[in-house]
Amino acid sequence: MNIQPDQSLREVAAQSAQAVRVLEDYRIDYCCGGQRTFGEACGAKGLDWQRIAQEIGTAGQTVAADQPDWNTASLSKLIEHILAAHHEYLRQELPRLADRLARVQKAHPQDALVLSSLAKVYQALHRELDGHLPTEEQILFPFVEQMASAAANPRPGAALPFGTFQNPIRVMQHEPEDAGQALAEIRRLTGDFTLPPHACDTYRALYTGLQALERDLHQHIHLENNILFPRALALEARQIQK
Repeated sequence: MNIQPDQSLREVAAQSAQAVRVLEDYRIDYCCGGQRTFGEACGAKGLDWQRIAQEIGTAGQTVAADQPDWNTASLSKLIEHILAAHHEYLRQELPRLADRLARVQKAHPQDALVLSSLAKVYQALHRELDGHLPTEEQILFPFVEQMASAAANPRPGAALPFGTFQNPIRVMQHEPEDAGQALAEIRRLTGDFTLPPHACDTYRALYTGLQALERDLHQHIHLENNILFPRALALEARQIQK
């Protein structure tokens, strides 16, 4: 795994799940900030890019044999994974976190200032994701699967039954920037998920859940912005050239 400082974080993260894990450990934003170069992002954190690249390479040597390579797996399989592992998670977890947050606000009026700000950011993120998921499931993902099917089973002289989706993908790639800002603000408001001394079990569950949500969304956005969408656009470009 040859990583150079002028590569984008998006390119580095797309190489393997191990690269993603190392970047996550160092809290380097490889999804919403994926356009930055690897060297620039490491420098901003005061990290030696060569040491981090070496760590990614070492981690990559322990790849599980049954772990899918999403750069080569079928687009349908990748979409199936995103739906099962991430969309379903959000549908289950977002309401639970909203309920926990409401209960913590009621039980801890001494933290009203922080919790009210946290609730405002979380509710906006919740609304955004509620609108994002159906758009992908009902429009964008079926579109990608249709194109992949047409490419796998070409018919002489037959045109693709749909036009370009560069514009909708461009829109979908920009939306996670808002989600990334919301996650960063949640982390700031919670002091890196540091619990106050008087935290109850629900308070603890809320912070644990918010941290898990951050991790899941980073993975989710990475799979779409860094792998699925670029692969779909490359497939479309090949089809147009034929």
